Amino acid sequence: MPSLLRREAVPPLAVLAGGLAGAGYLLVADPHEGGGPPLPRCPVNWATGLLCPACGGTRMAYDLLHGDLVGAVHDNAALLLLGVPLAGWLTGRWLLDGLRGRRYRPRFGPWGVATVLGVAGAWTLLRNLVG
Repeated sequence: MPSLLRREAVPPLAVLAGGLAGAGYLLVADPHEGGGPPLPRCPVNWATGLLCPACGGTRMAYDLLHGDLVGAVHDNAALLLLGVPLAGWLTGRWLLDGLRGRRYRPRFGPWGVATVLGVAGAWTLLRNLVG
């Protein structure tokens, strides 16, 4: 059976296809402009008015797709510098293992989970207090 048709490769390939479709949509939908194509609003920000750790992620992705690195850093520096590389690495490992016919199950352990939650919490506090 060809490696792309392995059952384990289907989920990461579907996520990759969804990400590419979302990137294609962001090429034309400017989240910086109000009244443009519909984009979802952060439910945390909608309900509380506070910025969650991922707020600005859509604007950041738009800026990256259009080559505006300074704008991407301004929109969400922590997500750009920490979240994007982590997500890329995890997705890449998932896809590589899927193509090899293996299931990928990342294990963070208690220290890894505490680190991710601690960084997210600190970033949330910082960006809401400093503004």
